[in-house]
Amino acid sequence: MWNAAAVTLGALVIVLSVLPLLRSKVWWIRVWEFPRLQLGLLGVLALAWLISLSPLDTLPRLILVSLLALCTVAQFAAVWRYSRLAPVEAQTSDGADPDRRLSLTVSNVLESNRQADRLLAQLRQADADIVLCVETDDWWREQLDALTATHPHTIACPIANTYGMLLYSRLPLHEPRIEFLVQDDVPSFHMLVGLRNGQRVRLHCVHPRPPAPSEAESSVPRDAELLMVARKIRDETLPVILCGDLNDVAWSRTTRQFQKVSGLLDPRKGRGMFATFHARLPGLRFPLDHIFHSPEFRLVSMGRLGYVGSDHFPMHAVFSLEPSARHVQSAPQADAEDLQEARETVAQGLREEATPRQQEAGAPTPRWTP
Repeated sequence: MWNAAAVTLGALVIVLSVLPLLRSKVWWIRVWEFPRLQLGLLGVLALAWLISLSPLDTLPRLILVSLLALCTVAQFAAVWRYSRLAPVEAQTSDGADPDRRLSLTVSNVLESNRQADRLLAQLRQADADIVLCVETDDWWREQLDALTATHPHTIACPIANTYGMLLYSRLPLHEPRIEFLVQDDVPSFHMLVGLRNGQRVRLHCVHPRPPAPSEAESSVPRDAELLMVARKIRDETLPVILCGDLNDVAWSRTTRQFQKVSGLLDPRKGRGMFATFHARLPGLRFPLDHIFHSPEFRLVSMGRLGYVGSDHFPMHAVFSLEPSARHVQSAPQADAEDLQEARETVAQGLREEATPRQQEAGAPTPRWTP
C-alpha cells in the first residue's frame, strides 16, 4: 500500500506545477513560478518514494506517477536554459579594447541593513563603471555617497519605502530622468551613458513592486512596469542595457515576455542561474537581480558578489560594445499575441494604479549630477 505522505507530496508537486499555467495575476499563483528547481527536486523525491513502495499495477497509481513525472520534467525544462548544459544566448567577447567596455554592479542593499562597510568593500573590489543600489533611503545615501570620489556622476531618489534608488557612475550621464511609470512611489532611472570611446548607450534601471501579501495582491504593477519599459526599448535605436531587481525570476512568463517585446538578451542563459535571493537561505535562492542587454553587446564576464548583509547578493557584469554582434546574436522575437498582451497588461496596470508621472510636487526629491 502506498504511503499517504508520498501520495500527498506527489499530488502537491502536481498542483503547484499546474498553478502557474493559469493566466491569473494574483500573487499566490504567480509566486509558484519561482521555485521550479525546488519543485523539480521534490518531484524526483516523490517519484522515487512512490515507485519504491509498490508496483504500478492499478490505474490510479499509474495516472499519479505519470502526471508527477510529466510535471517534474516540465519544471526542469523551465530552468535548464540557466544551466551550463544549455547553449549561451549572449556570446562571450574576445575583444580587448577597454574603451568599448561597460561594467555594472547591481545591489539590493535591504533598507534595514546597516552593514554598509561590507557593501562598500565589495563595490570597491568589483570596481564597476556604474553602481546601482536599490532599497535605499537617506541613511544609505549618506553611506554610499563615499563612492562619489570615484563615481562623480549620480542619480539619487532615496525613499524610505524599500523602493529608493541610487546610481553612481564614473562615466558621464546624459539626459538622466527619474520616472514613476506605474505607481507614484516606485521610481525608475533612465539615461544615456557615454562610453570611453565616445559612443552612447541607453541604460534603464528598475525595481518594480513584487506580487506578495505585504506588497501587491497581484503581479499587474510589476508586469506593467516591465512591459512598459520593454515597449520603449523596442523602439530604441541605440544599444541598451536594463538592470535592477525585477522581483521576478528569469524563467517566468512575464520575464520571457519582457525579453520578446524588448529584444534584449539574457547573459545568464547557458552560464548558470546566479541566484541572488535569498542570501541567507541557500536552499531557497532565485535569480531576481538581472542585467539584460541588446545584441550589440557581448559578455566579457559575469558573477555574483559576496555577502553584504542584505537578503540579496550583488550582481556584477562586464560588457563589450561590438555593433557587429547584432548580426550574429539572435534576439528573442515577439509575435502579434505577445505585443497585444503587453499592451493589455500595461493598460490594466495604468487603470489600477495612480496616474504615472514624472517628478511632481509632493514626490520624493530626486537628485542627479550628470
